[in-house]
Amino acid sequence: MSASTISTAGEAVARVAYLSSDYVVSVQPSLASESYFSQHLEAFTNAKYTGVVSSTPEVEAVRQNADPLLSVYGPARAGKLVSVTTTSSILVQSIPHLYKLAHYPVVIHVALQSDYSEITAIRQCGFTFIQSESLQESQDLALSAHALAIKSGRGVIHFFDPAKLAGDRSISYENKGLIETILDLNLARRHQSSSEQESNLYADGERVALLPEENLASPMARSGSPIPGPEAEADGVFEKPSSSSGSSASARSSQSDSGAQSSATSITSVESTVQQKQVTSEDIHAQIEQIWTSLGEKTGRRYRAFEYTGNADATAALFSFGADAALLGEEMGAAQSTDVYSNCGLITARLYRPWLGSVLTRYLPSTLKRVAVLEQNRRKTTKWGPMLLDVLTSFNAAGSPNAAPLIVGYQLGYLEPSTIRQALNGIFSNLLAETPIQNLTIGASTESKAAQKQAAEQPELENAYMKILNQVFNDRLHIANRFGANDAGVSATLAANPEYGFGALVARMERRVKFVEEVQNAAKSNDFTTKAPLSWLSRWAVDAEDPKKCDSTANEVLARLGTDGSPLARQLLSNKALFRKESQWLIGSDAWAYDLGNSGVHHVLASGKNINMLIVDSTPYSERSKNDASRRKKDIGLYAMNFGNAYVASTAVYGSYTQVLEAMIEADKFDGPSVVLAYLPYNKESDTALTVLQETKKAVDAGYWPLYRWTPPITDDMEPTFQLDSERIKRELEEFLARDNQLTQLMRRQPAFASNLSGSYGSEVRELQKRKAKDAYSKLLDGLYGAPLTILFASDNGNAENLAKRLGNRGKARGLKTMVMAMDDYPIEDFSSEENIVLITATAGQGEFPQNGRNFWETIKNSVDLDLATVSFAVFALGDSHYWPRKEDKIYYNKPGKDLDAKLRTFGGKPMTDCGMGDDQAPDGYQTGYNEWEPLLWKSLGVDNVEGIPDEPAPITNEDIKIASNFLRGTIAEGLQDESTGAIDAADQQLTKFHGTYMQDDRDLRDQRKAQGLEPAYSFMIRCRLAGGVATPQQWLDMDDLATNLGNETMKMTTRQTFQFHGVVKGKLRPAMQAINKSMMTTLAACGDVNRNVMCSPHPTNQAFHKEVHDVAKLISDYLLPSAAANAYHEIWLKTDDDQKIQVAGKAVTSFEEAEPLYGPVYLPRKFKITIAIPPHNDTDVYAHDVGLIAIKGEDGKLAGFNVLAGGGMGVSHNNKKTYPRTGSMMGFTTPDKVHIACKHIMFVQRDHGDRKNRKHARLKYTIDDMGVDVFRTKVEESWGEKFEGERPFHFDSNVDTFGWQKDERGDWHFTMFIENGRIEDTAEFPMKTGLREIAKIHKGEFTLTPNQHLILSNVPESELQTMKDMLKKYKLDNVDFSGLRLSSSACVAFPTCGLAMAESERYLPEMVSHVEKILEENGLRKESIVMRMTGCPNGCARPWLAEVAFVGKAFGAYNMMLGGGYHGQRLNKLYRSSVKEEEILEILKPMIKSYAIERNEGEHFGDFVIRKGYIKATTEGKTFHEDTAEVEEDE
Repeated sequence: MSASTISTAGEAVARVAYLSSDYVVSVQPSLASESYFSQHLEAFTNAKYTGVVSSTPEVEAVRQNADPLLSVYGPARAGKLVSVTTTSSILVQSIPHLYKLAHYPVVIHVALQSDYSEITAIRQCGFTFIQSESLQESQDLALSAHALAIKSGRGVIHFFDPAKLAGDRSISYENKGLIETILDLNLARRHQSSSEQESNLYADGERVALLPEENLASPMARSGSPIPGPEAEADGVFEKPSSSSGSSASARSSQSDSGAQSSATSITSVESTVQQKQVTSEDIHAQIEQIWTSLGEKTGRRYRAFEYTGNADATAALFSFGADAALLGEEMGAAQSTDVYSNCGLITARLYRPWLGSVLTRYLPSTLKRVAVLEQNRRKTTKWGPMLLDVLTSFNAAGSPNAAPLIVGYQLGYLEPSTIRQALNGIFSNLLAETPIQNLTIGASTESKAAQKQAAEQPELENAYMKILNQVFNDRLHIANRFGANDAGVSATLAANPEYGFGALVARMERRVKFVEEVQNAAKSNDFTTKAPLSWLSRWAVDAEDPKKCDSTANEVLARLGTDGSPLARQLLSNKALFRKESQWLIGSDAWAYDLGNSGVHHVLASGKNINMLIVDSTPYSERSKNDASRRKKDIGLYAMNFGNAYVASTAVYGSYTQVLEAMIEADKFDGPSVVLAYLPYNKESDTALTVLQETKKAVDAGYWPLYRWTPPITDDMEPTFQLDSERIKRELEEFLARDNQLTQLMRRQPAFASNLSGSYGSEVRELQKRKAKDAYSKLLDGLYGAPLTILFASDNGNAENLAKRLGNRGKARGLKTMVMAMDDYPIEDFSSEENIVLITATAGQGEFPQNGRNFWETIKNSVDLDLATVSFAVFALGDSHYWPRKEDKIYYNKPGKDLDAKLRTFGGKPMTDCGMGDDQAPDGYQTGYNEWEPLLWKSLGVDNVEGIPDEPAPITNEDIKIASNFLRGTIAEGLQDESTGAIDAADQQLTKFHGTYMQDDRDLRDQRKAQGLEPAYSFMIRCRLAGGVATPQQWLDMDDLATNLGNETMKMTTRQTFQFHGVVKGKLRPAMQAINKSMMTTLAACGDVNRNVMCSPHPTNQAFHKEVHDVAKLISDYLLPSAAANAYHEIWLKTDDDQKIQVAGKAVTSFEEAEPLYGPVYLPRKFKITIAIPPHNDTDVYAHDVGLIAIKGEDGKLAGFNVLAGGGMGVSHNNKKTYPRTGSMMGFTTPDKVHIACKHIMFVQRDHGDRKNRKHARLKYTIDDMGVDVFRTKVEESWGEKFEGERPFHFDSNVDTFGWQKDERGDWHFTMFIENGRIEDTAEFPMKTGLREIAKIHKGEFTLTPNQHLILSNVPESELQTMKDMLKKYKLDNVDFSGLRLSSSACVAFPTCGLAMAESERYLPEMVSHVEKILEENGLRKESIVMRMTGCPNGCARPWLAEVAFVGKAFGAYNMMLGGGYHGQRLNKLYRSSVKEEEILEILKPMIKSYAIERNEGEHFGDFVIRKGYIKATTEGKTFHEDTAEVEEDE
């Protein structure tokens, strides 16, 4: 905020407010829309500018329709100096707050919206009002307002019209020194050190601003010059000065405390003997004059309460309130003698309230005979304007009525500069007439477009809850304060107010009672045309209070009334909404929680009426105020439960959609008040759903936003029911459940609210853990000999951690006292006392520290006093010199290590070695650089020539783990019983993959939980084994139940054509496994170094042929199951607590031999995948698997056999050219009865010849390339004892799904529905999971999961077709009208659960597709199918290397862009650009797609086009994948 110029009043006022406040409430139309002030406040905050009264002023953005002044109470009560920046639109609706806030030193800066009626409407609220009429005044008087608020202890409203100031010349910033001078910082500190203890639930309306008498020195004594001090008129708010307070005030003790104090509410904790008095209008005037005198002495700019310009003996004057005074004054000053307004004066008010009439008259010439009062007040409620009445009263009070000038009122419209002269002529011609006309309108009556108000909007994100309400209640739903309601005579803003809605609901309930009586009377009348309505009306009257019966009867009643046509029928139909038992709701924002007594919550609860409240809380967990008790919100849920008569639920639509539904239904059923708290955290309304999801998860996981439902007892002898729907719960809620249900408990809670304590508790625990861990380790080392060596690591994938631990062991072998820990686990305050310290760090993301070293680095980086003069250190960095190929990105190579080394040197640390650099591109990877660096370290420490060092044990590999596992048992069973952690042992994590489950943690929550001293949010992914992806309706229902009750309420249909479940915590693993097996499926061998789920093309148009092929898929799947592992699987997962065996799935686990005839004790070197494709559809990506089978149809239409491919595979490591994807090589043809045996022997050759030393080189593709295709084929045939026949002809024309309805050869129907990225879940917009569940209840065919993550409703008979169509339509599942790009896209899971993910995938691809869709539509290509895939890492789960366009995650937000894959899945793509982000991607694609639209050949696919046009070269085989890429690495 260096010296510069200011061109707008918004910037000037925002700057003063920021510098002069502890806390600024920035009122905006929406959080995504800037206000007149907000962009400047945001800039100051982002730049971390320091303030004058606070070193770090806090700015909170609040929506203007969210009762923004409620946000002021908390900080104001806590002694904070609060300011508000807003437009005038909120003022009238905030009157109840203004009366109370007037007694706090709150400053409200108001940008008028070309109408002063809002100001005059609130003039009696008790605030002091100051008006600015130029850009310079806006800065000076904004500062004056803050100074006055501090001096008086009262609220000040500073208002101005931005439109009238827009043309002013730029002004200079006032320096902070002047601001410090004008503000009374000593008094400001007293305000800041004071706070109020809340004695009740309401905003305290009894507080009165008081002044110590020492602060009331006479104007003469304080300013050095006389200031008019007339007796001030009481205006209904300020007190008249008492007779005891006058000039004697200056004689009071100057050493007494000036903090105000009252018996009701104290604003200071300092006891004072100073005599105090209420603030009077005279005090306000004296104080503002003192402030303006001081300002004038410093700047030369003088201000007074009223300004008069013109002749000293003028007989006529114009009092302007709302007009552009500068323009009026300029024109009047230039008046010619012939002008009617020559020699006339101009009066303006800077201090509008308190109104000081005596001061006004003293400033004016005694010769005045006539005064024109020009005020802008279009919303007239009385004949005379408020300013006219003020002026009239002032003159009448100044002397006898005969001496008072004639006052003539005018209504001001909109004046343009060009019409000022004309307006003045009109004003004064009428004023000087013999009988002036009152209330003439001057100027245009319509508002200019520039001055029109910016309407508030309901955030689109909040529509999620509105949509659920509509889905659940349909025609029964009535939202009393719905946004945008068109209620007669009521503004849309007021109609959306919860208090208005409550009143409307009460009236509506009373109206319905009367309506029921009217219906009862009508049922007995003879005024209908027919008798048909009578019986139905009688029946309806009986059921009027039963929602279900009433609703069904209402349809019959309305139908009969509609055909009756009588006047009585028409009268009843005019209120047809009342025929339904409505579900009545009020919608509120989280602003309700700041002060319960000022909101509608208390009123609804106290009424006891059957009204439901949905209160949306939008405060993001990451932005909550952890340590500021003044900012806390009261817990509405806790308050409502304490009230004792209301149903209460705490929900989060992005936490549990099902729980939201349950809560809304239960709230509707409860006969009494209901409060449903709805969490929807966002910073701006434009935030993505992903951001909201991540914030929700953090809040729910931390217990900040627990999910629960509470039903109070209906009778005295009943107990309340509480259902906790989330794992963690706030301590306050636990206390509530353990204590009596009394309202007084809430009222007695301490201001240091527990949720704020819990925010810092986690960090305290974390620090304590660090200290205990290091102290315990140090104590252990004390008895050892040798120098100490502390080794810290920051590691993402384990390399840096393993290196650190190995270095620690080697140090011990050399006699050093070594200690190894993660950087973030190290107590940083010990750094300066270390003797020798080594730091090993990997490189994450875009040159960032790994997650477990980020806090450590931030502390080191920001430290200013770290002294390392006695510390010897060494740094080793791990990275990849080719990871960022562009020259400008080379800085990211090993950046964390280089930065750390440089920083430690600046703190005086003594380097033991140069910074070591490990490079993945070196011959032995990072080990090359490490092997050079480590000897230098030992030499520096003097332990390089130690003899007798024992040999190091070889590192434990996956092969060791498998050998020692006792056929995959390990210690899994014991780990499941360990309740002290949500994790299992590292070795068991490798073994559980064979059982079909991976341990994961929620990466959205890692940082948060670490800060709280908690372990990661561990959970497990479970994958089913489902050959060919065919499931029965009952299996679908079973899997749906599992997802809802044991998982995260979603199902994932994977690219392996099976079910996958996420979020299964350890305690629910066994029940989940048992549920899957009870449903006649298994998870055995769904993952791990075995043959996994066998895939098969769905082929819906030829079911007979599909059955033949699918039977082969099932045969291969069962034939290649491990045997001995089945026994371990049964022992661990399928035994009951009493050791009884559970019925298991088919042949999956029926063999109990303690041997593995197929796999041997170490199983395969790596995973093994088999798939079957049915031409012409390559929807299974047959070339991408270890074994790919292409089904060949014989001349008789039956299955003749399979062409066999071997050696496909997708896994790659970034920038490791020794790894690459590969398409399968043709082995030949074999018949259906032999194909499973052929697969077995291909697997045998891989088992016996695959690389078991290097897992990155262990897949079958490398085995074949090492051997050669012909040699490999020969070995398979030798093992098999058979030979492959020659390849049979086939043709592929697509590898995407065919959507919509298709009819098979038998007359049955199949519907392929679009399931984006395979995620089955319910959202407010799309209740997909519910819809599929309802369909499964009546469907008699199958559900077929496709390899592209979509779903086929299979085998629907003609007789059921219409029913299914209706069901699909009801749940929006029939929509396949998507772009060709979206229908052809797919993504892996990636964040938040995949531990390998480097970037988003499933959660981001839909957004990327939307961006690219716009480009396609611009070029007329909306329906063009382009295969686009995205993965979060290079392992290739979504098979990206075969896509025409692919994005492979490299760092958060950055992707390698691949081009040139074959549309039929037959050709690999190639790197086009490395590490590009969204903006770059779209810049690349826009001209490329335009060129494709114009220059493509007939039927040419995008992947072929980019090769033909030279964008990329074709990849002919896997070994050339890294050659001839479009992006050549640049040298430094």
